Amino acid sequence: MSKLKRLAKQRLRRKYRIRNKARRSGRPRLSIYRSNKHISVQLIDDVAGRTLAAASSTEADLKGSGGGNVEAAKRVGQAIGERAKEAGVTEVVLDRGPYRYHGRIAALAEAARESGLTF
Repeated sequence: MSKLKRLAKQRLRRKYRIRNKARRSGRPRLSIYRSNKHISVQLIDDVAGRTLAAASSTEADLKGSGGGNVEAAKRVGQAIGERAKEAGVTEVVLDRGPYRYHGRIAALAEAARESGLTF
């Protein structure tokens, strides 16, 4: 097996391991997607199978100097915290996907915590 295939397989296993633990918790899941240029997050109720709130650095009111940096992640984290409050959600479980809790992911999570979400 080539190195790229092995790394891709490890990434998928990590993603599904984290996601399945989050789904079993019974709380809404704060799912993060990170690309090179943007970051987006969804608040998902897995029991009902629907999205409760979402925020992305591609939105007009969240755009700033860039969409793929730590500052953008902080803005998105604050927005999802406020939108979760409007939806009546205070406790969530973080689904970071295959990404490490570092940099933009950590900045988004900390901003969401400061906005009132607990996880």
